[in-house]
Amino acid sequence: MTDNKAMNCIEISEPGGPEVLKPATRPVPQPAAGEVLIQVVAAGVNRPDCLQREGNYAPPPGTTNIPGLEVAGEVISVGDDVTEWND
Repeated sequence: MTDNKAMNCIEISEPGGPEVLKPATRPVPQPAAGEVLIQVVAAGVNRPDCLQREGNYAPPPGTTNIPGLEVAGEVISVGDDVTEWND
C-alpha cells in the first residue's frame, strides 16, 4: 500500500478541444485484485486520448475521465492475486 493521500492528474471536464483538459487533485486509488498502482513519471498522449477528449471515444466502463493509456513509472502497490511486481 502507499502512504500518499492525493495525486495530481489531468481531467477531461467535458468534450472539446485542449481547453477542456483541467488540472485536478484526486485521492490515490488502491489497486483492486489483479491491478497495480503505478507512480507515473511520464505519460503519452495517443489517438484514443484525443478522441476521448473530443467526446468521440467512450472510455471502458468503470474507468475515470483521466486520459493516459500509455504511461511509464514505478509500481508502488499491488492488489490481491498479483504475483509479479510486488518486491
